[in-house]
Amino acid sequence: MTSSSSPSQDAKRLAHAYPEGLRADALMEEDVAWSHEIDGERDGDQFDRSERAALRRVVGLSTELEDVTEVEYRQLRLERVVLVGVWTTGTAQDADNSLAELAALAETAGALVLDGVIQRRDKPDAATYIGSGKAAELRDIVLETGADTVICDGELSPGQLIQLEDVVKVKVIDRTALILDIFAQHAKSREGKAQVALAQMQYMLPRLRGWGQSLSRQMGGGRGGLATRGPGETKIETDRRRIREKMAKMRREIADMKTGREIKRQERRRNKVPSVAIAGYTNAGKSSLLNRLTGAGVLVENALFATLDPTVRRAETPSGRLYTLADTVGFVRHLPHHLVEAFRSTMEEVGDSDLILHVVDGSHPVPEEQLAAVREVIRDVGATDVPEIVVINKADAADPLVLQRLLRVEKRAIAVSARTGQGIAELLALIDDELPRPSAEIEALVPYTHGKLVARAHTEGEVISEEHTAEGTLLKVRVHEELASDLAPYTPISAG
Repeated sequence: MTSSSSPSQDAKRLAHAYPEGLRADALMEEDVAWSHEIDGERDGDQFDRSERAALRRVVGLSTELEDVTEVEYRQLRLERVVLVGVWTTGTAQDADNSLAELAALAETAGALVLDGVIQRRDKPDAATYIGSGKAAELRDIVLETGADTVICDGELSPGQLIQLEDVVKVKVIDRTALILDIFAQHAKSREGKAQVALAQMQYMLPRLRGWGQSLSRQMGGGRGGLATRGPGETKIETDRRRIREKMAKMRREIADMKTGREIKRQERRRNKVPSVAIAGYTNAGKSSLLNRLTGAGVLVENALFATLDPTVRRAETPSGRLYTLADTVGFVRHLPHHLVEAFRSTMEEVGDSDLILHVVDGSHPVPEEQLAAVREVIRDVGATDVPEIVVINKADAADPLVLQRLLRVEKRAIAVSARTGQGIAELLALIDDELPRPSAEIEALVPYTHGKLVARAHTEGEVISEEHTAEGTLLKVRVHEELASDLAPYTPISAG
């Protein structure tokens, strides 16, 4: 027998357990104008912030007409949503965490969360996700709150979507559609927009619905003629075919973009430049860490999926070794498989790296869940063999007991704060130690006429010592095999 909590009890429990962090205070900031109090606390320049806030509401300019007897009533407002989840496994706290994260996603997408309910079931109902009786109760909650949208904490089948909408009489979307909507809002680059569009079409294809003319046969099934000879495709079949054609075209475009990025990767490999990928849960502070390490000026915002497009920056270790640092798209629990497939080319930055900085939010109530969700996606992209450093971010706001627990469980972990700079020097030293080192250590006296070899030793290898003598530059370096063979004629043994 199933049971469900009352809306008021669930709302009170969520509000009590998550007064600030998980109740999604991450809506787009209204204070986008620069001020010393607000912007003085931000990480770096964040060049994208002005573009993100270029269009905003100006208070006091409303011309909304109130006489609804003469004209159409018009009002601009956020969607008002009710959240519903099905608790099948785990504890009640896990179910609350999942619904609170859904609330954060909804508010990031621009919705106003009115209520949230959770039902205890062995598995979601095959027809209406929560069962016919609970669907009727949900309809009462929608009427009571005045909501216009219901968001389900899971991926609904096309049949569940239709039948639940028939009961509650308002729009119903699932977690996957919500995440796709956030991605569509935040994608900026040509590749990011193409990847999001492909994922949206993959999601939409089996969920197309038609009625009336959409389900009647179109003329044109024969070989032509005056009036065309016979029934052909229905309108909905035509729409599906067009979507498949667009998807094929989008895949070709993404493959072409992937080629360009692969050429850049091959250039870095040719120059033996190590690469480090920053991966982690959304809103864990990956962009803040990138800004702190490289001064990249990437947008940082207390919102889920604030940045989507991968950013690659050049960095240098304390010992002077060059490497690239790549910020990747954030992950989330139950990341839609459409997105994993569409963003696979972007996520290859993780698989092709020499080291992964796995960023986790130390201030989160259950950071272990974030670690598990990210590692699941890392397995999906085939990057399990890449060495990993767990970077526990937001250490200044984290519970000391949580930090101690994570540092004890994760053998290669370090606690930092991208905001205050705490632990950044230690992280840089750890990156220096973990990056692959050139295999050959040689000593060579390079004539001054071959200065290019000295420059290559600095850019492609690790210079241990350097001395300028009358005969040339005496180098002691660690280099890869190719450069070692070029320096071999100038080693003391060869010269002797």
